[in-house]
Amino acid sequence: MKKSDAIRQKPYIQAIQEAYPHRDKVPPRGFFINGRPALTQIDPEQVGDYVLIFVRDALCAYGEDPAKVAAGYMEKASLIGQSGMFTSYSGWYKGAHITAVSGGSGSPEMELILYDYMEFTDASTFLRVGGSGGFGDQVHPGDLVIASGAVREEGMTRAYISASYPAASHYEVVCAAVEAAETLGCPYHVGVTVSCDSDYVGGGRPGVGGYLQPWNAEHAGVYNRAGCLNGDRESAAVITLSALFGRRGGSICSVSDNMCTGERFTAGIGHNFALRTALETCANLYRMDQEKSGRAHWHAGLKKEETR
Repeated sequence: MKKSDAIRQKPYIQAIQEAYPHRDKVPPRGFFINGRPALTQIDPEQVGDYVLIFVRDALCAYGEDPAKVAAGYMEKASLIGQSGMFTSYSGWYKGAHITAVSGGSGSPEMELILYDYMEFTDASTFLRVGGSGGFGDQVHPGDLVIASGAVREEGMTRAYISASYPAASHYEVVCAAVEAAETLGCPYHVGVTVSCDSDYVGGGRPGVGGYLQPWNAEHAGVYNRAGCLNGDRESAAVITLSALFGRRGGSICSVSDNMCTGERFTAGIGHNFALRTALETCANLYRMDQEKSGRAHWHAGLKKEETR
């Protein structure tokens, strides 16, 4: 049974569906074009167990579509979906079957990607990979932030669950990402990412003509004092929806500047680290999943048990 069908079997889901006034008026599994999920146009049978989600971000200076860039590191990579909005490639990296998908930025775009991937596949892991701005005093341009969790300052996830629901990265993803960054020798930090809808005034940066409100001007200082490390627009969406729908979620972001320390923007700095760390994270998760041997959860002692 697919994970999405298991959700449908929950008594409380069935109860609210029975009371839903539009139940017979909307397609129960979304829209299709030529037999494929409409928004991503993916072939669900070719989606890997580990999904990397990229934004077509000019600040990251990819040079070409980031999903295609990621595919260049994989074996037997092929295009499995192209909708105009989203591009998806699947391939293998050190035994891990990985799909890289690219699209626009922000939580609403993440919702569209995640719906198709979570409704129609059993992919276990969703990892946001991209750029961000720094808040933490110890975070410098070129560093990576592996999100232990995210502040849900964006609005999309609040349509799903109240703001008090935590956006906590799955611990296995965090462990695998730390190991990957250590192996590659990347400068990294582990901590909280702040996700906002507004990249300018909502993120503490002046808007058109220098426009700011007092609460905008306080944004960076508030989160610096709280120990948050960086800010983006997507991490909270990926982490929250992964948790809601029984998947592992996480985020690995490069940092291109830091408002609080005054370190200026450099396009693309650290982003090759983020991409390579994400691929190695998937390889580590693949190994960890093998080590579980049917257990529900991985822990560091499993490898020791194998050698006894």
